[in-house]
Amino acid sequence: MKSYTKPALRAMPAAQVQISLPIQGVLRDVRHAFLGLCIEAVQRVLAAMMEADRMTVCGPKGVPDAARRAVRGGTTASQVVLGGQRIAVRRPRARSKSEGELVLPSFAWAACADPLDAATMAAIAAGVSTRRYASTQQPVPLAHKPKAASKSAVSRRFVQLSQEQLAQWLARPIGELDLPVVMIDGIHFRDRVILLALGIDAQGHKHVLGLREGSTEATRVVASLLSELIERGLHADRMRLWVIDGGKALRKAITQTFGGLAIVQRCQEHKRRNVVDHLPEDMHASVKRALKDAWSVADADLARRQLSRLASSLQAKHPGAAASLREGLEETLTVQALGITGALYRTLRTTNPIENLNSSVARYCRNVKRWGDGQMVLRWVASSLSDAASRMRKLRGCSQMRTLLKALDGRRSDTSKGASLKAA
Repeated sequence: MKSYTKPALRAMPAAQVQISLPIQGVLRDVRHAFLGLCIEAVQRVLAAMMEADRMTVCGPKGVPDAARRAVRGGTTASQVVLGGQRIAVRRPRARSKSEGELVLPSFAWAACADPLDAATMAAIAAGVSTRRYASTQQPVPLAHKPKAASKSAVSRRFVQLSQEQLAQWLARPIGELDLPVVMIDGIHFRDRVILLALGIDAQGHKHVLGLREGSTEATRVVASLLSELIERGLHADRMRLWVIDGGKALRKAITQTFGGLAIVQRCQEHKRRNVVDHLPEDMHASVKRALKDAWSVADADLARRQLSRLASSLQAKHPGAAASLREGLEETLTVQALGITGALYRTLRTTNPIENLNSSVARYCRNVKRWGDGQMVLRWVASSLSDAASRMRKLRGCSQMRTLLKALDGRRSDTSKGASLKAA
């Protein structure tokens, strides 16, 4: 009997499949066709909804009804919002016997501009330029006549929306806010300056109060901003802490407007940079350390003596640095003199909260290459503030705001007593 030997199994080489460029194009066409199919499905569903709305007001088609209050009027070409652009649809028409053309609820919902406006503002906030806006949207087939995604359309829409936001910012009442702290700083846009006012309420919440455009941080520009805030409800008879960067125009305008009710805190970081700029590099570290030690103590009198000794030590060889340190020295110790310590002191001793807001504005406007008139600058800043306002956090150290309120009330009482004694 013959024996049968099973042949040994051999490993076959792995098969390789190469997709040519035409096949890749087909896959893209399939995706494009699928998107078109989805849009057609949306159009059919919307058409059914609009027809149901028309039947509600006109009754069934072809059924006579003497009591009906509206009649059919055929269809007309219209557009609805889909994502960040508009697509063409056929809109059923219904005409009232007494009121003319009726608006179908389903069409009003689908054609609402709010989603389109929101998509535009979200894209601008994310750094998408108007020229590239269309590339961020799904490529809708041309058969559906997509619109509102071109550079000019997006630009016109942004101008309108930002103008509305600017009007809201400039007209918003602030009389209901209790604002013991206000910070003012400027943002430079080439030859223009936008002054911002940031208020902090008794609970530590931040509020953008207003903005004013000018060529410089001049006293009259600051005074105009303050007058506008008072007209919108800022209480001028309240003892308040003003945190500024040390500009003389800011200081003068605040004093002229609010008098003795304004307590000014100079930004310590600005003062440190001003002093160090007058010194050689090998002295930067030691002077920074001396300034930090003085501004870190809780006792304002001790800090004043330390800073005075530092100014005296710099007088002979570096008189410019000594003069810079002495200028406004007392106002760098305002928060310390009020008895504020901890996290709230570290927050209020500088203008960092409003400078962080300025950084958000700069990031928002980074795609603008050419600034036009002042109105354009104001529109962009107002739009960036609207975007940043939703992300603002409470002030660091807000749990200590009661201490600040008591200190301000105590300072007001001392001011009132001094005025009474002077009058007597």
